[in-house]
Amino acid sequence: MSQIIDRINEGGPLFMVPILIVLLAVLVLFILALVGKKRVRNTLELIGHLSLFALMWGLLGSTIGLITAFDAIEGNGNISQPMMAGGLKVALLCTVFGLLCFVISRVAMLVLTIKAQKQENLPVS
Repeated sequence: MSQIIDRINEGGPLFMVPILIVLLAVLVLFILALVGKKRVRNTLELIGHLSLFALMWGLLGSTIGLITAFDAIEGNGNISQPMMAGGLKVALLCTVFGLLCFVISRVAMLVLTIKAQKQENLPVS
């Protein structure tokens, strides 16, 4: 658990915390849609929008992190390789977390789509 918190702090809480909140919201929506029988289509649409937000927010965080790293390199020509590698790792954490949230959301959408199709094909009794 402490490694997850460390990664969130390394990636920058401004970008990592909203992605974490989106991931939690997607998981809650997914569970509610699995348990409930109504409005699966609306939930699918909402999960789709949330997943795209997480992906784009992660890419924005990485882009801003890379710009900041390149500004530091430009200002100080003596940058060591470990320092450069560490900076790039931190800049990419937002993208990885956003992609992870996106993939989890898309898998949830796939499961809910299959559930909705099975519900539509059930005979009315």
